[in-house]
Amino acid sequence: MTRASVSRREFLRQTVTWGIGLSGLGLAASGRAANRSISRTRRPNVLIVIADDMGYSDAGCYGGEIATPNLDRLAAQGLRFTQCYSTGRCWPSRTALLTGYYPQQVRMDPQQGLLPTWTRVVPDYLKPLGYRCYHSGKWHLTGAPKVIADGHFDHSYVLHDHNRFFTPQNHELDDKKLPPVEQEGDFYVTTNIASHAINFLKEHAAQHQDEPFYCYLAFTSPHFPLHALQKDIDRYRDRYLEGWDAVRRQRWQRMREMGLVNCALSPLEPEVIPDWNFAKEKLQEAIGPGEADRAVPWTDLTDRQKRFQATKMAIHAAMVDRMDQEIGRVLEQVSAMGAEENTIVFFVSDNGASAEQIIRGDMHDPAALPGSARSYLCLGPGFSSAANTPWRLHKSWVHEGGISSPLIVQWPAGLAARGELRHNPCHFIDILPTVIDLAGGGQIALQWNGQAAPPLPGKSLAPAFATDGTVAHDYIYFHHMTNRAIRVGDWKLVAKGDKGPWELYDLKADRCEQKNLAGQNPQRVREMSTLWQNCEDEFRRQAGPAPQKTAPKQKAKQKDRKGS
Repeated sequence: MTRASVSRREFLRQTVTWGIGLSGLGLAASGRAANRSISRTRRPNVLIVIADDMGYSDAGCYGGEIATPNLDRLAAQGLRFTQCYSTGRCWPSRTALLTGYYPQQVRMDPQQGLLPTWTRVVPDYLKPLGYRCYHSGKWHLTGAPKVIADGHFDHSYVLHDHNRFFTPQNHELDDKKLPPVEQEGDFYVTTNIASHAINFLKEHAAQHQDEPFYCYLAFTSPHFPLHALQKDIDRYRDRYLEGWDAVRRQRWQRMREMGLVNCALSPLEPEVIPDWNFAKEKLQEAIGPGEADRAVPWTDLTDRQKRFQATKMAIHAAMVDRMDQEIGRVLEQVSAMGAEENTIVFFVSDNGASAEQIIRGDMHDPAALPGSARSYLCLGPGFSSAANTPWRLHKSWVHEGGISSPLIVQWPAGLAARGELRHNPCHFIDILPTVIDLAGGGQIALQWNGQAAPPLPGKSLAPAFATDGTVAHDYIYFHHMTNRAIRVGDWKLVAKGDKGPWELYDLKADRCEQKNLAGQNPQRVREMSTLWQNCEDEFRRQAGPAPQKTAPKQKAKQKDRKGS
């Protein structure tokens, strides 16, 4: 019996066990409402865990076959949101989590320089409430380059090198550059990110046990390059030889049984890939004849391609599996501190799985073992489509496959719900207002550094912890590169690229975006497109003009734009 099947069964068992008698009670007796939960002598600790390029359905508790027992346990003892949205890309999503704003409001683009001076980062809200703040992993808030000096965290391990899981060359501890990691040894980035977080929490327990903590744990898994420990890869070696078509169907069926989705399975879209991907000829020259550049039906591949694609998905699964194991180690540390009951855990992914196929860093050695340090492989559009089951498209698009994120919330002392679903739509901009609310932050002053600041656009999700559907948004806005969307209620207006026509979907009946209703609802399209443009104009106005940058720095930032 596989670890995946055991974890799924355990997840279902815990859901049933904890659900009896508790499912209708909302917040626990010690805190039936968000504000009451902080009336105790201690404010809640907060642990934010973010994956990088993990698909919506990768985790077991979201329908996947990958072994994720720690995430499954969090879900079985807490909540899963089914309609949580990222921004569709790494740095904008992290901007929303760390600042609470849409990235357009704070000029957050690798080419656009520093944040507006009125922008606050999480510690600016929480440290006045007595919190100690820790960060470990990816940062990517380019407008605040130093985590301690600019982000005001108390401790940080930051990984700036997103091209190497075994030998990172650019990383820092408390804003001080660390030496590059040599090829010898057993270093692996995912484990190292967790270890630094654990060290920070151990120090917190020893020196600051009377203060609450906020820990931002930002993994780079399973972002490319596909690098994983061989022992983890071996567990999935032949698992994906049945192909991405079969995996998509199996995940979709499990998701329907779990109540996560109620729509059809979207078809593959082989004509849609990132425009910066290598051409097919260059891919096969650099990688080999097993590479495939399109999400075609599995039966269209050669036997060599099937084996190679299955191997890549095995590495992706191994990276998710290892991340789950490291999350477990961090949770064990929280428990060892006696902090488990009063720690709110949030888990999200910064965007959907990636269809990108590029080579960076140390390049790719075709003779290297797939998944090793000398290889440089990307998941590609075929298995990215499986990871994003059942949605359309991938990372960087703002169709559902690019922006739909799992959101798991667990808080033993504050949540009575166990294993329940929440269909309330929400966005990463809601996470920070939720944390501030539960921490007792009260009314947020609309001024910082002597400048007026716009109100945070998100809303506290605390009411939805108790009762589904109680947090309403006037709209949820999306814009990444030239991909655009806006959601109002159950209606979503979305376009691919600046030349793509507006498409209109009723997500209540068609979240897989198969029935374009734009032609039947021209007035709604006009109203929603006008609203999108008004948001765009207002957000850009709030951000103000970007400071001038020198040409060399612009060039360096442009390199970071593709694929991060």
